[in-house]
Amino acid sequence: MRTYLVVVDESPEAQIALRFAARRAVKTGGGVEILALIAKPDFVQWGGVMATIEEEARQRAEALVAGAAGTLIAESGLKPRITVREGNGPKIIRELIADNPDIAALVLGAAAEGAPGPLVSHFAGEASALPVPLMIVPGSLDREAIDRLS
Repeated sequence: MRTYLVVVDESPEAQIALRFAARRAVKTGGGVEILALIAKPDFVQWGGVMATIEEEARQRAEALVAGAAGTLIAESGLKPRITVREGNGPKIIRELIADNPDIAALVLGAAAEGAPGPLVSHFAGEASALPVPLMIVPGSLDREAIDRLS
């Protein structure tokens, strides 16, 4: 099944990318995989504090993807695959794509204003090295424009 990989965070552009991917998946008979990335926290001298920081970050990421999945199910009827990983974002994304031949495209949202974001900047600069198409959805699009384009 053709799967669209979407990286979500708390930004508005991530929600736009998710909507675009969901609409494409519905129209193409595909699916959506939602990826939440957890940044490795800076080293904290006390182990208990470090464990608490890591657990809180994981809980935030899991709540984020649960909310995104609920929105996706409500709006499109698609049940997404959910992945939460900690570490280097570009490396994790490449690993997911390499491990799952069903992933047909990487869908990222660009910020509506200013710099496009670290993942968009990274992958746009290396798009020719990706084994799947990179779809960058402008953060300035409204719901109607996304629906028309997808």
